[in-house]
Amino acid sequence: MSEVTEVAGDHERLPLHVFAEKAYLDYSMYVVLDRALPHLADGLKPVQRRIIFAMRELALGPNAKPKKSARTVGDVIGKYHPHGDSACYEAMVTMAQSFAYRYPLVDGHGNWGSPDDPKSFAAMRYTEAKLAPYAQALLSELDQGTVEWIDNFDGSMKEPVLLPARLPNILVNGTTGIAVGMATDIPPHNLRELVAACLHLLAHPEADTAALCAHLPAPDFPTGCEIITPPEELRKLYDSGGGQLRARARWDREDGNIVVSHLPQQVSPARVLEQIADQMRAKKLPLVEDLRD
Repeated sequence: MSEVTEVAGDHERLPLHVFAEKAYLDYSMYVVLDRALPHLADGLKPVQRRIIFAMRELALGPNAKPKKSARTVGDVIGKYHPHGDSACYEAMVTMAQSFAYRYPLVDGHGNWGSPDDPKSFAAMRYTEAKLAPYAQALLSELDQGTVEWIDNFDGSMKEPVLLPARLPNILVNGTTGIAVGMATDIPPHNLRELVAACLHLLAHPEADTAALCAHLPAPDFPTGCEIITPPEELRKLYDSGGGQLRARARWDREDGNIVVSHLPQQVSPARVLEQIADQMRAKKLPLVEDLRD
């Protein structure tokens, strides 16, 4: 049987393995490009980009009065992103959580979750939001012909293909995503250190990883934990693009007490307290007399 057999009209006959391969590849590219993975240029996934753009169109700048989150979500899914409202709102919440984003893009008012339970945020009808000051780094040059514009899903209006980021946002805030056959997990970095590394790279295009690591020594997580991965391993991580980071809590002594001030990102304080209490009950921490949050 031939690979393609023409039949009447615009139809064609395909062997099952050819159709399955094409359908799977088309679906994979859709998931990679339109849903799961961020774009290198602005470091945003499509839903994140559309949320920020919709808030700009609603005049929700850093100096504006915040509006109900339901208003923003309604504009996003009604004009640019025809998907579920709960997934859209969850993406918006994540961009507003200071323990999730190193430099939040959304300034949220109300209950936007906690490190103990990031998904404990209030419903969109109760919370309000506007853009955070850092979001201007992604939007300030949008009207200067810097990016291409395309029709939205129903062709009734235009939306930007990308946002004209003035900073490498994909390294500033980092990102995680899982697509079909691909995944990414980029840690966030300190803004001043990253700008210093970028300026050095502009002045010295042939700079190697060691020279850039002099300005950008390690990631910088939003919860202020202590990275204990040796510098040599961190350099290998930047060289290869893959590896592991080890972080631990930060603590001090105060009047004979041990005070833990910072925990690694995505570590629940309540869970840590529970584990310490279990160790105390098992009499594995004889020097610990009491535990307080």
